[in-house]
Amino acid sequence: MLCATSRLLAATALPAQPRGRGPAPRCRRRELHFPGHPELPLCDFLTGQLVRPSVPAGRRAILRRGRMPPAVGRGLAGSELRPRRGCCGPQAARALGPDVATEAAARSLKRPAPGSRRFEAAARWALLALVTLLSFATRFHRLDEPPHICWDETHFGKMGSYYINRTFFFDVHPPLGKMLIGLAGYLSGYDGTFLFQKPGDKYEHHNYMGMRGFCAFLGSLLVPFAYLTVLELSRSLPAALLSAALLTFDTGCLTLSQYILLDPILMFFIMAAMLSMVKYNSCADRPFSAPWWFWLSLTGVNLAGALGVKFVGLFVILQVGWNTVSDLWHLFGDLSLSLVTVGKHLTARILCLIVLPLALYTATYAVHFMVLNKSGPGDGFFSSAFQARLSGNNLHNASVPEHLAYGSVITVKNLRMAIGYLHSHRHLYPEGVGARQQQVTTYLHKDYNNLWIIKKHNTNSDPLDPSFPVEFVRHGDIIRLEHKETSRNLHSHYHEAPLTRKHYQVTGYGINGTGDSNDFWRIEVVNRKFGNRIKVLRSRIRFIHLVTGCVLGSSGKVLPKWGWEQLEVTCTPYLKETLNSIWNVEDHINPKLPNISLDVLQPSFPEILLESHMVMIRGNNGLKPKDNEFTSKPWHWPINYQGLRFSGINDTDFRVYLLGNPVVWWLNLLSIALYLLSGSIIAVAVQRGAHLPAEVEGLSQVLLRGGGQLLLGWTLHYFPFFLMGRILYFHHYFPAMLFSSMLTGVLWDTLLRLCAWSLSSSSLARGVHVVGILSLLLGTAYSFYLFHPLAYGMVGPLAQDPRSPMAGLRWLESWDF
Repeated sequence: MLCATSRLLAATALPAQPRGRGPAPRCRRRELHFPGHPELPLCDFLTGQLVRPSVPAGRRAILRRGRMPPAVGRGLAGSELRPRRGCCGPQAARALGPDVATEAAARSLKRPAPGSRRFEAAARWALLALVTLLSFATRFHRLDEPPHICWDETHFGKMGSYYINRTFFFDVHPPLGKMLIGLAGYLSGYDGTFLFQKPGDKYEHHNYMGMRGFCAFLGSLLVPFAYLTVLELSRSLPAALLSAALLTFDTGCLTLSQYILLDPILMFFIMAAMLSMVKYNSCADRPFSAPWWFWLSLTGVNLAGALGVKFVGLFVILQVGWNTVSDLWHLFGDLSLSLVTVGKHLTARILCLIVLPLALYTATYAVHFMVLNKSGPGDGFFSSAFQARLSGNNLHNASVPEHLAYGSVITVKNLRMAIGYLHSHRHLYPEGVGARQQQVTTYLHKDYNNLWIIKKHNTNSDPLDPSFPVEFVRHGDIIRLEHKETSRNLHSHYHEAPLTRKHYQVTGYGINGTGDSNDFWRIEVVNRKFGNRIKVLRSRIRFIHLVTGCVLGSSGKVLPKWGWEQLEVTCTPYLKETLNSIWNVEDHINPKLPNISLDVLQPSFPEILLESHMVMIRGNNGLKPKDNEFTSKPWHWPINYQGLRFSGINDTDFRVYLLGNPVVWWLNLLSIALYLLSGSIIAVAVQRGAHLPAEVEGLSQVLLRGGGQLLLGWTLHYFPFFLMGRILYFHHYFPAMLFSSMLTGVLWDTLLRLCAWSLSSSSLARGVHVVGILSLLLGTAYSFYLFHPLAYGMVGPLAQDPRSPMAGLRWLESWDF
């Protein structure tokens, strides 16, 4: 590699001179060529041996000026390589000219006699079958162990059960991944009755293998997808095989693929989108053909799938978008194309990469809302109108009194998404947190502690007494809210709120409804006149504290464990109208009033779709680390600094530990650094107009274009996490790890070819490449043999114990397996 780099630097300063190495060998019958560039054979498809003809200076100048097809991912130099029958040596020499022919002959290496086209295709398919078989064997081995819930199976297995039972729930991720898990469970005979309460619970007689098997199936396909993607980008079987081996023998990818999780589903769609994109790029010389339309449309389908599983699917959308914009820009600059043709290209991409993914993404939500039509634990995250469409919800097909009256039992819901209901319970604020009075919070779920009685501020008489006439609550009235379960009044004072500075504390105060003047609130309807009645569900109301003048609201901040991790309620002195301080009355019980039907409140599908996204985005932003909860930082991930316990803690437990194969991960990290170095050297050489030999120029195009596409994928799937304020875990890095592994395969194959090119002996050059690739493959396989217990399970002494078989493998102190 150092030899090749030094020679490349020398080429930057001086044109390369032909070196005589004896007579030109006979030209082989089958070589790989650029379409339209027959003078550029680069490498044998099977053996990977270099062929060394040069390029005329004029042609090389054209290549340097960027006349090659621009889109990344079209094989060598961004274009598809095709097998082409060679010509005999003298004709080739006469066609290329004496200088070029001399250099080509001097730099050619002897190769074994190549096989037929049929044999080449059979070899490609045989290697694909081999890596696929090995991937499935590693992912499905001991899939049934451990027979209990591991890590986030408690969430996504439970959500699969919700789909089978048609019970509505809330999650911060889009629904496609959970729907597929539920479908896999349903088709495999799982009845949705397992509770998925906590990690470690035994599955017993419940059929969980269908859901695990589905995730393992998609996880197994990552390896052949990587193989095909790298093969398309580099046209090198050794590079594709090395990339496939890195993913096959990575314990982290293996672990994530064996459990009921969203990660293998997400990575499946990301890799499928990447593969279909490079396949569509390879059809660039056949626009609007059937394969071109197929791969373009399939790219759009996979983009919808990636975004439909997790919002981080947006990163691969950005990558495809960048590729598409670059492609269109170069088509626009091709003066041989009419503007009508360019317009057709633009229309095709809009249809397949924007309209089709949006239609499919929207369709997943339509199915989601159609299937989940029963009331469940997610109701409280959504508006009252949304809840009215759920069977079993107290608002579904319900009729309630239309106008609010004194004596009514009500629930008060905050209008900001995912805030919930005004709530209180018998627990007090702890010492040092304002006044030691009853806590008032917001709670996202239906609960008896959400019920309040609305009363006049200056009387304790029972408004429901039949002898009293009905008196409606009006805009501007002074009221008191009494908590039904504890008989304490909603109260505020000048003590500071527990979490939000400069806001006032809100508490429950008084005995049996008797308190003081700090219990009085003025109820106002937003944008209404004084004296107007207050409508249930439809009126947007605010509560103004009479003594301090502050407004009742919720900050949305999660209280510590003493507040049961519910959300903080404050009284803000800032009177600006925000959704945090606007409420509506949802439940309304008053036997003295007639009821009206709520069917008119049910929202349309676009309104449901918009609300669900607002709730999910707010839920994602609200995912903050809890006390003593294990998290990780993005800089930990590429260095494999710390893993994640999937199952078991003690030496008697069946322990599974999510940790990447350190040999694979550190090789990937080294490869990224080497790629940046070598890519910079090549880019400088090309920019300076260096006279690069043909094989170096071809390999440089592979490295810069194919490798650049993979580096872009790694960057887009990794660096955005540094900007996220939500809680992060180690498994968030794995989509980026897929790209770094493919980049490693392309990089080392290219560097080894450059090293082989720099050697004078053809037999030694061939040996360098073969030995290098085999060393990487065997080293990766042996490291998997060492670390495979992390994925397949460990029982016995912990690694800290010298008696443990894993004791010598704890290379970092932060690895706690």
